[in-house]
Amino acid sequence: MATPRRDPPPTPSADSAGRGAIPPKDQPLVDDIRLLGRLLGDIIRKHEGEATFALIERIRQLSVTFRRHADPRADRELQRVLHALTDDQAVSVIRAFTFFSHLANLAEDRHHIRRREVHERAGHVQPGSLEHTWQRLRRAGVSGQAIADTLRHALVSPVLTAHPTEVQRASIREAEGDIARLLAQRDAIRARALAAGNRRGDRVSERELAANEALLRARITQLWHTRLLRYTRPTVADEINNTLAYYERTFVPEVPRLYADIEAALDGTPVAPFLRLGQWTGGDRDGNPNVDADTLALALQRQADLILRHYLREVHALGAELSLSAMLLPAPAALQALADASPDTSEHRRDEPYRRALVGLYARLAATLQALSGGEAARHAVPPQHPYPDAAAFLADLHVIEAALVEQGCAALTEPRLKPLIRAVEVFGFHLATLDLRQSSDQHELAVAELLAQARVSPDYAALDEAARRRLLLNVLADPRPLRLPDAPYSAVTQRELAIFRAARDARRRYGAAAIRHAIISHTESVSDLLEVLVLQKEAGLLHGHWGENARAELIVVPLFETIGDLHQAPTIMAEYYALPGVAALVYAGGPLEYSEQDIMLGYSDSNKDGGIFTSNWSLYQAEVALAALFDRLGAESGRPVRLRLFHGRGGTVGRGGGPSYSAILAQPAGTVRGQIRLTEQGEVIGSKYANPDIGRRNLETLVAATLEATLLPPRRPVPARFLRAAEALSRTSQAAYRALVYETPGFTDYFFHATPIREIAELNIGSRPASRKATQRIEDLRAIPWSFSWGQCRLTLPGWYGLGSGVAALEADLGRDAAHDLLREMHARWPFFAALLSNIDMVLAKSDLALGALYAELVPDARLRRRIFGAIEAEWHRTHAALQAITGHAQRLANNAALARSIAHRFPYIDPLHHLQVELIRRYRAGNQEEKVKRGIHLSINGIAAGLRNTG
Repeated sequence: MATPRRDPPPTPSADSAGRGAIPPKDQPLVDDIRLLGRLLGDIIRKHEGEATFALIERIRQLSVTFRRHADPRADRELQRVLHALTDDQAVSVIRAFTFFSHLANLAEDRHHIRRREVHERAGHVQPGSLEHTWQRLRRAGVSGQAIADTLRHALVSPVLTAHPTEVQRASIREAEGDIARLLAQRDAIRARALAAGNRRGDRVSERELAANEALLRARITQLWHTRLLRYTRPTVADEINNTLAYYERTFVPEVPRLYADIEAALDGTPVAPFLRLGQWTGGDRDGNPNVDADTLALALQRQADLILRHYLREVHALGAELSLSAMLLPAPAALQALADASPDTSEHRRDEPYRRALVGLYARLAATLQALSGGEAARHAVPPQHPYPDAAAFLADLHVIEAALVEQGCAALTEPRLKPLIRAVEVFGFHLATLDLRQSSDQHELAVAELLAQARVSPDYAALDEAARRRLLLNVLADPRPLRLPDAPYSAVTQRELAIFRAARDARRRYGAAAIRHAIISHTESVSDLLEVLVLQKEAGLLHGHWGENARAELIVVPLFETIGDLHQAPTIMAEYYALPGVAALVYAGGPLEYSEQDIMLGYSDSNKDGGIFTSNWSLYQAEVALAALFDRLGAESGRPVRLRLFHGRGGTVGRGGGPSYSAILAQPAGTVRGQIRLTEQGEVIGSKYANPDIGRRNLETLVAATLEATLLPPRRPVPARFLRAAEALSRTSQAAYRALVYETPGFTDYFFHATPIREIAELNIGSRPASRKATQRIEDLRAIPWSFSWGQCRLTLPGWYGLGSGVAALEADLGRDAAHDLLREMHARWPFFAALLSNIDMVLAKSDLALGALYAELVPDARLRRRIFGAIEAEWHRTHAALQAITGHAQRLANNAALARSIAHRFPYIDPLHHLQVELIRRYRAGNQEEKVKRGIHLSINGIAAGLRNTG
């Protein structure tokens, strides 16, 4: 199959693709991109030579000319130039365009912040902002006290994972953080000049801008000479450090500021800590043999080290600020007692009770740091001593200082640092973030089976049917004796499972009960899967009391329903679980931070890989409705409701549940949020959302805003039954189309492994976890993350749209074209779930490119297979595009998202060469050219494309 003529793809509109004048509001973005591009070009010219610079510039001009002006001659010349490159030249070109993608991301992030500031100054309120939420709630008659009451029982928790599509090294991330700060500094310099009435600038601002540019040049020089790729696969310890970088840069400083904004909007009404962070890095052992009890302990140790050092810095700074003298302002009794208890005996501070008290706090924190992480504090006015037993004791001392300042009329001194510190301790404690345990149900089963066999309770647990398993496990839970025999020769699997539950028990004692709260069961398929985790808790000392009487468990047992079949069975499994003797009583008996509420995790990734985008979302929707109804019924029958919290396992791509969080939360079925939501943040999305502190705060604000609106706004009208019937029909036919391609088409697996860089991605050192669960090439065994990542790299983005077109075509055949379109348009206008899903599919199609997909298809050696499968994909793409046009009324993609359309138009010309070179180098590599530079070029192109697309993981 010859590569088709590359017509401009029907994605963003022509206006957004660069034709015509640049809107004045976007001129600063264009200026920043040009500045960064010029500096990068200067550095390439200086360090790589004029010939390399000229080659890169020629490729850039040809790519831009084709993308923006549909010039076929430019396309032919571009492909000729790229195919003729040597391996060394290809690597240089790939590095240049990859770094440009990174720099363009920084410029776009800065422009996003800039435009938000413009809107705020003009009094414009944007959806997703808290100001927009306050207005909506006020119009609905919701009082500030009602909001505070809701937040008192709420939990909003983004959970960061270590899934292997975040390809940036820490060195790159840190240098880019410096560049982002320098771009913000340029805006501040210009703003000062404008405030002084100098629209064209002045000598001071010119000098400042020149100095700023020199620093930008230095950082970009550093980037150009910094290795983008890792030489070795990262360890779990590396992943822990990478994830914690976002806490240090964004979460720890920004979360207290967000709380302060909320309280200010509520006229000072105190707000309970409800926004808390979660972590999987170090505790997620599903399919990762490198995660064990040691990594769990290491993760918590490093988390404690990070947050305690933050507290030490803040306490030290408070000591510098609170220089109040008792000679001028007598100290309240509680403060004086705290100062007297301090080991500080310096004569210089004899009349400064705040400073003496803070020296004591610092000494106790330093001792706590030694005890919990083994670290040493940076400063020692007195030796570390008397470590705090828990974060509550430290918080109590801070409240003494706060109360004293208020009593003395110095409340203003609490605002800059003390109140944010108090809020940080309330939210982060000594543990920083709640670390989840996750393991596959089959591993739990193996451990429990061996425990039962060694104890002579059941020789072959795996052979029992489900009913027999339940009876046996309930008997084990009711028996106060442990199964574990001290000297029995247990297998490595059993030892690892017991060790990690014991480590969880120890961590809760050491860092506080909030350090570990959840035991997540991947691939939950039966009630016995949940009971097995309770048995393991019992063996580790996490289950207390007598079953059926006063038993309570420390860890919440969290089923994860992943496939389409599992999602359909979820309500039945949970109903049967709570119907077992002792289960409901166990949850009712749980204390704070114990198993006293029910989390249920819903898997977006595997359900999509199993049934396609529409069926995945529809099955999730149905499961949420049924689970909420189940727990409402259980509460009504018992008179003792159990709080249900849904945990959304969303990835970066739309095919894995990604997309805008605000619309996603508002699109949840009515009555399913109720102030409770956890959701994973994965892949490049972590960097794009949280690397920049301002953007990170905005994303946290969006989660809070959407949760409040979904919880407190009056319920929407019930979804009409005809909408539900239509969704069911679309699901049935779209799933059939998807599975017909992916699971029923002979040769599809061969096509996928040849026409995408999946094999090369598996070799890239971007995660500690293998790309497949088993050493096979079956699609069923491939992890959903590299599955989606690979389709993003070849720009077909298949998991994010395939099947919708066939579903709509079948509905047209059933109802008639006009009637089907009328119904679908009404669903799009009135049903947030349907509108949000189509918006996400619209975004995915805008990022796809059939011509580039065809280029990758040329890597398939079997021409007949290539034509057959790519032809099916191409036909479904056009059906889906036509369906979106019929429903939304827009022929162009992203018609309602001009900002993203402009972003895509700006960046795609710079990604095109990366795709061409990736295909060319893959062809050379697979043909036997195993030189390191070829492999490096492929991996660099993967990095650059991921950076350019931003949500490919």
